[in-house]
Amino acid sequence: MSSSDARHQDAHAAHEEHSDRHGHPSRGHSGHGQPGHSGHSDHGGHSGHGGGHGDHAAMFRSRFWLSLVLALPVMAFSPMFVGFFGLSVPEFPGAHWVAPVLGTVIYLYGGMPFLTGGISELRSRRPGMMLLIAMAITVAFVASWITSLGVGGFQLDFWWELALLVVIMLLGHWMEMRALGAASGALDALAELLPDDAEKVVDGGTVTVSVAELAAGDIVLVRSGGRVPADGRIVDGHAEFDESMITGESRTVPRAAGDTVVAGTVAVDDSVRIEVEATGDDTALAGIQRLVSEAQDSSSRAQALADRAAALLFWFALGAGIITFLVWLLIGFPDEAVVRTVTVLVIACPHALGLAIPLVIAISTERAASAGVLIKDRIALERMRSIDTVLFDKTGTLTRGAHTVAAVASVDGLDDGRVLALAAAAEARSEHPVARAITAAAAEYDDAAGLPLTGSDFSSAAGRGVRAQVDGTEVAVGGPNLLEEMSLESPSELADRIEEWTGRGASIVHVIADDRVIGAVALEDAVRPESQAAVKALRDRGVQVALITGDARQVAEAVGRELGIDEVFADVLPHDKDSAVADLQGRGRSVAMVGDGVNDAPALARADVGIAIGAGTDVAMESAGVVLAGNDPRAVLSMIDLSRASYRKMMQNLVWAAGYNVLAVPLAAGVLAPLGFVLSPAVGAILMSLSTIIVALNAQLLRRTELDPQNLAPTAEQDDASRRETAGAAERG
Repeated sequence: MSSSDARHQDAHAAHEEHSDRHGHPSRGHSGHGQPGHSGHSDHGGHSGHGGGHGDHAAMFRSRFWLSLVLALPVMAFSPMFVGFFGLSVPEFPGAHWVAPVLGTVIYLYGGMPFLTGGISELRSRRPGMMLLIAMAITVAFVASWITSLGVGGFQLDFWWELALLVVIMLLGHWMEMRALGAASGALDALAELLPDDAEKVVDGGTVTVSVAELAAGDIVLVRSGGRVPADGRIVDGHAEFDESMITGESRTVPRAAGDTVVAGTVAVDDSVRIEVEATGDDTALAGIQRLVSEAQDSSSRAQALADRAAALLFWFALGAGIITFLVWLLIGFPDEAVVRTVTVLVIACPHALGLAIPLVIAISTERAASAGVLIKDRIALERMRSIDTVLFDKTGTLTRGAHTVAAVASVDGLDDGRVLALAAAAEARSEHPVARAITAAAAEYDDAAGLPLTGSDFSSAAGRGVRAQVDGTEVAVGGPNLLEEMSLESPSELADRIEEWTGRGASIVHVIADDRVIGAVALEDAVRPESQAAVKALRDRGVQVALITGDARQVAEAVGRELGIDEVFADVLPHDKDSAVADLQGRGRSVAMVGDGVNDAPALARADVGIAIGAGTDVAMESAGVVLAGNDPRAVLSMIDLSRASYRKMMQNLVWAAGYNVLAVPLAAGVLAPLGFVLSPAVGAILMSLSTIIVALNAQLLRRTELDPQNLAPTAEQDDASRRETAGAAERG
């Protein structure tokens, strides 16, 4: 069992049993209950009941504060410590027993998590961090009692060092547990924000029911300011939605009929009716919780590195202690042999190394979750720093995955807005995606003359189009099959525009009034405004961008040109997408594949890092190492920046922590004694404590890493809004 396993075993076991009132799965961690993770550490008998890392953090916090209160008088009554500052110990009857008594309480109470963890590592024959700490405080405890009892005449008063060591390690583990619990804690808080009740629409009215009673197909009313009780699709109304708790994006998002909404999000400014599509374990929120749970339990090469370093340092400290004792004994200084050996074993405890990697990983996982980036496998986060090619699936990733009106053209001098208005009136009763795109475009058109128009006598024919009476005119809207059925041809004055549209892969529908073609509408799968900013920012970071799609080459290349993409793979079948990933890898590229997690499973699995857009799908959970809770491709930037920042912090902390021990242990052993320099126990311990504080503070600097996609790569619209806001502020000033 690794040292991290020993530290967290009980919290995981307790957390497994936890589930919330909304029917979501356990937010706990089951990985350590799997075969291969034997051994237990109870951290001093602590056991939580559903609190997980939160209760574990509370346990370390309470032990830290009590140990700190007791440590102050221990240090004040330790001659070695106060003597370093030129002071003397307070004198009164029994004063010499203050440090031993309080030091023993600190050893047994504050040190118990490390003692039990060390025993667990010893039993599993896998020495690591906990055994190193246990060895240091036990050596200090025994040596200090020998001195306090006057046995042998040794001056090994390490009560203050024992107290300081326990206090600092409790503080470090409290910080680590708090950071580890923050990601799942944030999701617990999110689940608590779900309403207990929902307004179910029944016979034209509403009835209040428990969220647990909702089922797929139910219609619920979400009022302005209310939270969505379950995943679903808007069937009536439109509103701005606050989705920050899911996606990490601060700005509200407009949602209208046909759009999907996620449980826990807030309708900010209006009421909507929603058809429930998923409840309980099937919701996106439940999927996110499972992903965070798996992320915290997943193995990490960086954590394994810390465990290996701790194991090596244990043998290094033990070997250095034995050599120190033998050398001083052989040269005729038995008392100094004991003093130097004890000093080596006490200050060899890797306070800083114990926090160097785990704390960085914990903070990284928490920061990613708060930014809407769900790390299923920590190794994926580590690999992202070396990714040099990002391969995006086109449909639904770089594009919206739905038709939008790209352009309108009319004949005989007719107004384009009038043509669009007639088409929208004819399509108003159709549920076809093309119809929704045309009606939405007409509603937003700056000059859709005569809007709104009303159609009647509606009829539709599959594969051809729709017909309706609009203001006494028979209007038809459809593609080539409709023209053929009506024995009509596209007017020559539209030829150039239509050729331009088809050249970039647009779909064309004609608008016909009283058996005469009066115009045409181009529909495209519109590029997300965020995609342009994402591609530019990736290239600015030295990362190549490629696009892959099953669409025709002219469509793919049109999108590629618009976005400035380096390479395009077109006409690719879903099951062949992984071949494109293999092709890039064969050229020596390190590839991150970004897809919607539905048709891209093989490619997501083959890529060095698989990133699925949209949480909660089985394919995303199985095939991708990372899931973006939202659908903003700029979130990939968050992953890259966080990975690079985390790696820098890991290396900085490892160099600092390991470097201190490598230098301090030989000095404590007395290698420079012939030159008249010996590192005193007091100085060594103070430097060791300072090293720990520096590592902990350095890891905390990760919280300053910018992860908001809107700030990492603002769209042109966001840039304009920011400039207007700045200009307005300047005018007001």
